[in-house]
Amino acid sequence: MSDHLTALDATFLELEQIDRSAHMHIGAVMIFEPQPSGRVPPIERIREEFNARLPDLPRWSQRLSTPHTGGLHWPTWEGDDVFDIANHVFVAPLPDPAGEDELREWAADYYSRRLDRTRPLWEVAVSELADGRWAMTTKTHHCMVDGVGSVDIAQTILDLDEHAEPRREGSSAGEPSTEDEDATGGPGNGALRLVGNVAGAGLGLAHAGVRAVRGALRVGVDTAAHPRETFGRARAVAELLYSDEVIAAPSTSLNRPIGPNRRLAVIRIPLGDLKLVKNALGGTVNDVVLAGSAGGLRRLLLSRNEELPAQGMRAMVPVNLRTASERLALGNKITSLFVHLPLVEADAKARYVHQMDEAERLKSGTQAIGSSSLVEITSLAPPVIHSLLARSLYATRLFNVTITNVPGPQQPMYAFGSRMLQAWPLVPLAAEHALGIAVFSYDGDLFFCINADRDAVPDLDVVASGLEDSVRELVDIARQRASAAVRS
Repeated sequence: MSDHLTALDATFLELEQIDRSAHMHIGAVMIFEPQPSGRVPPIERIREEFNARLPDLPRWSQRLSTPHTGGLHWPTWEGDDVFDIANHVFVAPLPDPAGEDELREWAADYYSRRLDRTRPLWEVAVSELADGRWAMTTKTHHCMVDGVGSVDIAQTILDLDEHAEPRREGSSAGEPSTEDEDATGGPGNGALRLVGNVAGAGLGLAHAGVRAVRGALRVGVDTAAHPRETFGRARAVAELLYSDEVIAAPSTSLNRPIGPNRRLAVIRIPLGDLKLVKNALGGTVNDVVLAGSAGGLRRLLLSRNEELPAQGMRAMVPVNLRTASERLALGNKITSLFVHLPLVEADAKARYVHQMDEAERLKSGTQAIGSSSLVEITSLAPPVIHSLLARSLYATRLFNVTITNVPGPQQPMYAFGSRMLQAWPLVPLAAEHALGIAVFSYDGDLFFCINADRDAVPDLDVVASGLEDSVRELVDIARQRASAAVRS
């Protein structure tokens, strides 16, 4: 049975069609402890395991009815009659000396290449490190699933028990874990979630949005049945459009044309350190993530002798719309928030306070409603013109950078009896957005993975060191405050 793409799912295909620099896949590099044998599990065994779990993930054996969007109808998901697991699960040797640096460089190159749209839109590459550890690197197109959904799927292909029996066709996946809500929620109210960094050329959002609003009003979307709700949504859309046209995101060196090639930086920080900050200074773990990211971006712009934007650099973060019953639902169920990062503030604590204030502002505002309503309105456009509206929703006038935080399990996960040690998440880049920051919490740690255009951000280490130092400064302040409280 075929299933049509939604307009939001199709957006991620359209953005790739508009610009060759856009890669709309998400993924993660998962590193595992050595096998008892000291060797990577045989690729045949890994393929058998994936084949056994495909019934839990039916879209993983489906392809698009057509590799391009447009025309009068959205593409559908259809069964792939020539599906071959070998095209999707394969060995990827690392260059010597096959350490984490080589894995990171290889992954950057791997993520610089798009998926083949004539096949099901996912891949898993298996690599062996010199010290016996091994890695599975996933690549999944954003049109198939969003970041929160991809974590649920990862937990379908991983195990909670190192002694788990091999899966057999028809057996069910393990249940997901539940993470502390405060450790994974977003600004103000659990809002920081993974969303693709999608951007396009400069059609005015207000003009496109107003035309779409008029079209929606003509067809009377929910107006008669829910007039009060419709009025509230219309007001939220108007406020979002106004803020875009009158107070656009600042111009920065990160918002220039980019190429197709990427580089990655990875930072690992104990989750307990970030909880220490929010317990001592207030706010949430995600406030720490955003303030630390602001510190890294501040250092980058200063190193480039670039003027810091007075109103703050604008980050796009998502709001997860999934319910508990939609754990393995496919497609995208997200909207966006736009958060200002106080780069002009030199003091780490003051920067954090500003970030908390911004979270409170968003919590009491209508931005998330406006963003989701605008997505719904543009979905009324036929496929042949939808891309013109879709790219305006993610134009550089709206945001400078994406910062994402996907909650992961807080207990060990296993594959073929090997414990997963690290997980580096990927946020995609689109046209004129040279850098994105993805954060994934797993088993007591937070993994920051910065994805950047290779040519536009040769100084990626500056961002990474600035981000880590900014978080460490906050941790030191929190520890000093905790020590003072004990002494008193």
